[in-house]
Amino acid sequence: MATIAQLTCYPVKGCAGTSSAVAEVGPAGLVNDRGFLVAAPDGDFRSQRRFPALAAVRPRVLDGGTRLALSGPGVEDLVLEVRVDGPRHPASTFNWRGEGVHQGAAAAEWFSTVLGRPSALLGVAPEHERVTSGETPGTAAFADGHAVLVASESSLDALNERIVAAGGEPVPMDRFRPNVVVRGWAEPHTEDVVRILRAGGVELAYAKLCVRCAVPMVDQRTGARRGPEPIRTLATYRRDSGGGVLFGMKAAVTRPGQLAVGDVVMVHSSAALSRSTVAAPPPFTATASLPAESG
Repeated sequence: MATIAQLTCYPVKGCAGTSSAVAEVGPAGLVNDRGFLVAAPDGDFRSQRRFPALAAVRPRVLDGGTRLALSGPGVEDLVLEVRVDGPRHPASTFNWRGEGVHQGAAAAEWFSTVLGRPSALLGVAPEHERVTSGETPGTAAFADGHAVLVASESSLDALNERIVAAGGEPVPMDRFRPNVVVRGWAEPHTEDVVRILRAGGVELAYAKLCVRCAVPMVDQRTGARRGPEPIRTLATYRRDSGGGVLFGMKAAVTRPGQLAVGDVVMVHSSAALSRSTVAAPPPFTATASLPAESG
């Protein structure tokens, strides 16, 4: 029997996640997930791809979302009142451009200090509208592309077996920054073929497989780059027809509700596994050649 093993929300895009036993799920994913974005003056989003130190920033949503606490190495903790509405600032993700609500000078100075570059913290604007791509359309806040990222323990176990066999160190699940981790699927990468998944009061529908970038090579505890694993090993057996390295499934929320660790996971529709994911891959190359999308 498959169950939910872990639920993780990432309040600030690119920063550390917070795991919980119970999560409310709205149309844009776990409530508060990627509700904030660190942006450059021109709106370009800051991510671990260029700023791995973001991984060591630990945000906490307080008082029902009215306040946000930030902690990180080398800086004093900051607690700010969340601006639901206010001055707008350009914002972007991997495949979306718009505006966010500027969260004030104190937050901007705090992230500018952490990253060593002028930065602003933005929140989702009340007028935020976004239609996500893939087999099932949906919406999202400031996630790269989709509302929910699903991965399974069996997929990670199979990957780590290969890494260890090649003389490397196994990697933890947090390298892939999933929202929902499933335990109990016998076959690795079952998430590839799931088309409709139900658990608790929530229904998720397949949008696309997740093409990984360099982020899984960042230690999520320290914010330091640790490559080349797990991307090097994934690239030997998990490439799509375009050369993208795959791990995890992106989903749209088709029925909002509540999820809890231990909820039974029911697959109500599935598809055949595309053989392109196990085709003979091109050689692993430098991380600069990896796609920009991380999920």
